Amino acid sequence: MHIQAATAADLDELAELFGAYLRFYEVAKPQSQVRDFLAARLRNNDSTILLARDARGAAQGFVQLYAFFSSLALQPAWLLSDLYVSEQVRRQGVGEALMNAARAHAEATGACGLQLETAKSNLPGQALYERLGYVRDEVFFTYWLALK
Repeated sequence: MHIQAATAADLDELAELFGAYLRFYEVAKPQSQVRDFLAARLRNNDSTILLARDARGAAQGFVQLYAFFSSLALQPAWLLSDLYVSEQVRRQGVGEALMNAARAHAEATGACGLQLETAKSNLPGQALYERLGYVRDEVFFTYWLALK
């Protein structure tokens, strides 16, 4: 398996994976909108998307990171916003490899940590995160104000 930062050349395969990610979370979006969203992220360099490929070069999964600043730590950090592994290759270490690549990227950029959220029902994801040393926050609640 090979993991590297996605580029515009990866857009078609990345959009397919991202569409499947949205379907996993039961979010219906047109594929053209998904592609445009990802193209903008890549063009504007406002996220880092790491793409996993198998030995033949087929895309297997991705992780998307957004930079932010931890006000309490007074240091840069990364939001691990999206992680997805194709159903066909789950439980083969792709998710763990992507999580480790995200960590390596965060460490290489001097971040103080990685933050993520996941659905309460995503028990396999929670098990992976906790196995990799992520600690569930028991102090803060997450709130969301929908504007659209």
